[in-house]
Amino acid sequence: MMADALLFPLLAIDRLRMTTDGEGVTTLVAGAGCPLRCRWCINRKLLAEKQPEYVTPEELFARTRIDNLYFQATGGGICFGGGEALLHAGFIAAFRELTGPAWRLTAETSLNVPPENLNAAIGCVDDFIVDIKTADAEIYRRYTGGDAAPALRNLGTLIAAVGPERVKVRVPLIPGFNDEADREKTVRLLTEMGFERFDLFEYRV
Repeated sequence: MMADALLFPLLAIDRLRMTTDGEGVTTLVAGAGCPLRCRWCINRKLLAEKQPEYVTPEELFARTRIDNLYFQATGGGICFGGGEALLHAGFIAAFRELTGPAWRLTAETSLNVPPENLNAAIGCVDDFIVDIKTADAEIYRRYTGGDAAPALRNLGTLIAAVGPERVKVRVPLIPGFNDEADREKTVRLLTEMGFERFDLFEYRV
């Protein structure tokens, strides 16, 4: 494992969150770095305001264990967001070794990462929140600047490995990019793949 895989580019820690980032009480750990360039991106805003601080798994554990009792009492834990959380799958695996099974680890991800990153995450992450945006390749390219194919391939790998219960897929309406018909088409495709849990919402711009 490369040494830099065990450093996380920390932008923010947001404690005592409920319902939006996984089960129970969660702490959102936001990191820098993403292969996509979405037109509306909160991560870019954070990066404009501050530079990341690189922390080790031990340092992050020391900062977050203050809420250990909340995590264990509610079935919560840490949600790794970003940016692209699975760019740091090696870090998350090392962090899991410190927490043990008592904390629930969630990853917010576009799944637009190399397959080996996803495979590493499957072994240490409890729940996945996948921000797929759309299954339409052209809309995806216009909005994210990237290729939808790797994310869709990884979706197939993910559901085969963990099943539908551990995955929530976010499918937004994005003004100026997609519409309700596109979203329905995307949800239909995902349902055919076996996904059952969806977060359907609209970007407010």
